[in-house]
Amino acid sequence: MSDPLDDIDKKILLLLQHNARMPISQISKEISMSQPSVKERIIKLEEKNIIAEYGTALNLRELNRGTTTFILVKTEQCERFVEFCKGAKEVTDLFRISGEYNYLIKVQTATVEELAEFQDALVQLGPSKSHISLKNIFENRIVL
Repeated sequence: MSDPLDDIDKKILLLLQHNARMPISQISKEISMSQPSVKERIIKLEEKNIIAEYGTALNLRELNRGTTTFILVKTEQCERFVEFCKGAKEVTDLFRISGEYNYLIKVQTATVEELAEFQDALVQLGPSKSHISLKNIFENRIVL
């Protein structure tokens, strides 16, 4: 499969990944291209759904949610489990995976005690295995 992006598109995406609010005028200076051309390329990237959305990276530690835990879950109650995760403020990411466990969730809590309360509620849906992150080396890595 061929790469759907040329080098200019990749440069634009890299700049937007570092700062989604970067003005088109600044992007055009960085890549030596006219503003209308940059705007047109961004619109095409959005239309192709290569740019799916724009967001804000939050400092969870400053929001008192600095304890990151990855939990493997084995359940036969898939719909109920997904609804549980949608309603749980602690769950930031949910993945369907293969192997012994069928879900991986990423949970952000203030303390391990808050994590224990979450796990007490989770136990009704099936067995789980938790892994508390000791240090975040990198996250949301730019892969272009």
